[in-house]
Amino acid sequence: MNAPARSIQLGEIAYARSGDKGTNANVGVIARTPSDYELLRQYLTADKVAEYFLPLSVVAVQRYELPNLGAFNFVLKGVLADRLRNDAQGKALGQAILEMQIEVV
Repeated sequence: MNAPARSIQLGEIAYARSGDKGTNANVGVIARTPSDYELLRQYLTADKVAEYFLPLSVVAVQRYELPNLGAFNFVLKGVLADRLRNDAQGKALGQAILEMQIEVV
């Protein structure tokens, strides 16, 4: 019998940093342990990150795997295009992603 899925907050198993490049932002997510990296590799997809940041008008998300660092880099296309955004440099996006809930088995 399969174990039921459970919801965890990303910040329980990862750290994050973020920055900007023009109208795009990058969000680095670093797993706390090698087993956490494997969970993230399976469950923290570009599609899920795009859905999470949809209210910020993200155009697209690309995910880059950095297995030697136990990390991922997500590029959020167009997230900083709104000139009225309070965080015009995307520094708060790393903190915001740590609030994301992910379903794991």
